Formats: sequence, C-alpha cells, structure tokens
Amino acid sequence: MTTTARIEVVGVKDTINQLNKLDKELAKEFKASATSIAQPAINAAKNMYTKVPLSGMSRNWKSYKRTPPQNIKGFDVSRAKAGVQMKFDTRRNAIGVILVIQKDQAAAIFETAGRANANRLSNNLDPVRAGRTRLIGPAVYSARRGIEKELKQVIAQASRTVQKGL
Repeated sequence: MTTTARIEVVGVKDTINQLNKLDKELAKEFKASATSIAQPAINAAKNMYTKVPLSGMSRNWKSYKRTPPQNIKGFDVSRAKAGVQMKFDTRRNAIGVILVIQKDQAAAIFETAGRANANRLSNNLDPVRAGRTRLIGPAVYSARRGIEKELKQVIAQASRTVQKGL
C-alpha cells in the first residue's frame, strides 16, 4: 500500500519556510538574490538621509518612559544610512515578508514620531499619518515598481524548486 501526499505552497512565506526545511543553502540563495534585487529600494531609502532633521536631534537624549531611563544616541546621518536594512519575516502573523527597516534608534524615532499621538517632536517635523514613515516609505514605494517583476520571477522559481523537492 502506497500513500502520496501533495503539498501546495501558496505564498512567499510558505515558499521561504519550505525552502528552509528542504535545503538551507537554497533558502540562502533565495534570500541573497531577493536582497540583490531589492537593493535599489534600499539604496533609495539610504539616499533620503541627507541632513539632521532638527538641530537638537544631533545631541544625545534620554527616554524617561522606561525605568531606568534609556540613553539614546543623537541622530547621525551616517548611522541613519547604515541602519537601513532588509529583513525577511516569515512568521505566521507577519504583515510583510520582505521588509526595509531602520535599525538606528534615533532615525527610527524620527521616522515614526507622531504616528499615534501628536507631541512636540512630531509638531516640529513634517506630519506623518498612522502606519506611514517620513522617508523610508516614500523611497521604497518609488523604487517598488522596478523590482516587483524580478522578485516575482525569483519567487516563482523558488516555488517550483520547493514543489520538485517535496
């Protein structure tokens, strides 16, 4: 008696997770090719950081919302550019799979200040709507059209590889 099992991979998350289960090297190749394809969006986001948004943001400050107070390094353009990175998020409840993120704390605060509640910092910066960012979002959206087609091809190839391997 033989049994057969058929597994269908439906999304990018499933494809990446199945590649990880099937062969770690295939998953690394997929992530490397996706990163190289998405590099124009990452570079566009990095190029948006040209100056310190407000003169006082270059100084170190403390966040008193935590106990003990947390020291935060001031905004630095080179650290802000280095903080723009790409991340793969394949968790079940993740909203996006391929994300362009800001790892520098001061730059991340600048990007998101005032999204939920208005405060003095957000009042002095450009307004930002809920769920949006000031520089990274517009830069990535402008470069998005050029990379979507290539990413779809890489994802389709990875999906075919997973289907053959299972």
